[in-house]
Amino acid sequence: MEIGAAGTLAAGFSVFAGIFGLLYLGLVYFEARRAEIPPGVSNRKKLCALHYSIVGMEVGCQILECLGVCSQLTVFRLLANYMNHKTPVAPPGLRIKDMTFGGVPVIVYEPTAPSDQKRRGMMYFHGGGWVLGNITMYDEVCKHIAKESDTTIVSVGYRLAPEHRFPAHLDDCEAATLHFFSVAEAEFGVDPHRVVLGGDSAGGNLSAALSQRLAKKRTGDVPSPLALVLIYPALQMADFTLPSYLQNQSVPLLYRDKAAYYFLQYLNGDMSVCQEVLAGRHVPAELKAHYSKWLDPANLPPEFRERITTPDTEVYQIIKDGLQPEFSPLLAEDEDLCLTPSTFILTCEYDVLRDDGILFQKRLKDLGVDVTWHHVSDGFHGALSFFNNSILNFSAGDKAMGNIVNYIKSV
Repeated sequence: MEIGAAGTLAAGFSVFAGIFGLLYLGLVYFEARRAEIPPGVSNRKKLCALHYSIVGMEVGCQILECLGVCSQLTVFRLLANYMNHKTPVAPPGLRIKDMTFGGVPVIVYEPTAPSDQKRRGMMYFHGGGWVLGNITMYDEVCKHIAKESDTTIVSVGYRLAPEHRFPAHLDDCEAATLHFFSVAEAEFGVDPHRVVLGGDSAGGNLSAALSQRLAKKRTGDVPSPLALVLIYPALQMADFTLPSYLQNQSVPLLYRDKAAYYFLQYLNGDMSVCQEVLAGRHVPAELKAHYSKWLDPANLPPEFRERITTPDTEVYQIIKDGLQPEFSPLLAEDEDLCLTPSTFILTCEYDVLRDDGILFQKRLKDLGVDVTWHHVSDGFHGALSFFNNSILNFSAGDKAMGNIVNYIKSV
C-alpha cells in the first residue's frame, strides 16, 4: 500500500517536473526568439548561443522571484558572479593588488618591468548598466591593457543600483580617482598628470561624467585627466528613438527596452514611466528643442528620421535629474564640454548605444577637442566583456581591444 502511494507520488512529481520543464523551455524559447541577430554581426552562432544561455538564466530568475524565493536580480547576480568569478592571478610582468581607494574597493594591475620614466595610469570603470558587473569580471580586460600598454590600471568597484542610486556610482569613481591622483607617484611610480579615465558601457558614462565634474571643480590642486577611453558608452537618456535604438532594438546583448530599464534603475528605480521614456514623452518641448542641435539624426551618417512625440510633464518631473550632464554627459553645455581632454571613443554597429558615441565624438570635434573614433563594423554591445575567454571570445572584442591598447600607448 505504502509502495503504491510512494509510486503515485513519484509519478505525480515526475509529471509536475515535466510540465514545469516544458513551461520553462517554452518561456526561454519565446523570450530568446525576440532577438534579431543581423547576418553581419561577429561570430553570429556564438552570440546566439550566449544569448540563449543568458535568457535561460533570466527566465529562471523570474520564476524564482514569482515563487517568492528571492529577487530576480539577486539570483542573476549570484549566477553571473559564479560563472565569472575567479581570483585574479598575475601573469609574468604584472603585480596585482586588492586595495581600497577613498573607501572604494579597487584592483590595481601594476607592470613590474623597470621604466625609465614615470608610468601612465588608467582608472577603469566596468560596465553592467550600473546594476550588474564587478571588478573581478574585468580581470582579463584589465590585465591585457596593463601589460600590452605598460600602464598601471586601477579597476574600480563602485556601488550598484538598485541598492544605491545616482550619483553614488559617480561619487565612488571620483573618490577612487582623487585618491589615486594623491598616491600615484609616491606609491606606484605613476605620473598623476598621465592618468586616463575609461570604461565600457555604463563605465563609459561614468568616465565622461567624471571628466566633466572634475573640469568644473578644477582648482589647480588636482591634476586633469590625460585622456578619456569611452567603449560603446551610454551617454544620454533624452532620446531612445535615435536610429541605432530603432535599428538594433532587439540585438543582443542590450535590447532597447533594457537600456531604458538600466538608466531608470540608476536614476531612481521608477519603472512606471519606462514606456513613456522609450516613446520620448519625458522631455518638455523647450528642452527637446535645446537638445535637438546635439541629438538630431541629421548629425549622424544614417539618414534623417522625423520623430513627433507629445511631452508628458508628469513623466518629466520623475526623470528630470536624468537629463543633467552628470547623468547624461552628451547633454552638457558647450562651455563645459570644451574642457574635455583628448578622447577615444569606440562604437559598435549592432549596438543601441552606437549613436550616443557618434554624436558625442561629433560634438567634441566641433568644439576643437582631440578625438579618436573607432567603429567596429561587426561589433555588438558587450563584445569586449568576453575578451580572452576561451569559449566566448569574439573577434569584434579582439578588434576593440587592439584599438584601445594602441590608443593608450599613444597618449
